[in-house]
Amino acid sequence: MPRDTLTADRIVHAAIELLDDEGLDGLNMRSLAKRLGSAATAVYWHIKTKDDLVRLVGDAIWHEVELPDLGTTDWRTAAAAHAGSMHAMLTRHPWLVQAFGSHLLHGPGQARNNDLSLAIYEKAGFASDDADRAAATVFTFVLGSALGPAAQVSLNRRLSKNGADAEQLMADAMTSATETAMQFPRLRERLDTAAAMEYTAAPDSTFEFGLRSLLDGFEARLGDDGASRRK
Repeated sequence: MPRDTLTADRIVHAAIELLDDEGLDGLNMRSLAKRLGSAATAVYWHIKTKDDLVRLVGDAIWHEVELPDLGTTDWRTAAAAHAGSMHAMLTRHPWLVQAFGSHLLHGPGQARNNDLSLAIYEKAGFASDDADRAAATVFTFVLGSALGPAAQVSLNRRLSKNGADAEQLMADAMTSATETAMQFPRLRERLDTAAAMEYTAAPDSTFEFGLRSLLDGFEARLGDDGASRRK
């Protein structure tokens, strides 16, 4: 493919697909160029370094997060919708969780989400500093909730690439973990129930429960602050 048929947008789109398939460790300019039917030198013409590429693709997927209309939605509904959409995006692209710890990520996509987060909690009634804290708390929770599934994807990929029987290795590890857990009463009680699932699996609706608890806490804090001001 001639160099002038490439654009930065096409490269970013192809890089997102490659990252979804291969993970952060599988991203290199040679593999990306092959996917584009081009030469690596042509990719470098548009995007100079791998770090630049990760920054661009990391910012691009933030545009997948739906931004609620604060003019027509109450703050709590908006907060839940925004957090849920962020969580869904991170689950679709688990490599971004890893990239937060290895790359400097910034751009307009991420900035528009940060700005919307602040607007949500200012609308709730938090002063500027507390709106910052509320937005950061929710983002930390969302990111942490996405960490488990992202780590599982990364682990499965690594085991498979090493030529190992990933399913057997996971089964053996699960058996060992379960044997260890049976030594502890609360873990044993849960593993003994008919509804017990994999030892390392989070219970159903864990994300929804945690987010609802956070927002409940925010609401209670706002109520307490309002009552104090009325005294």
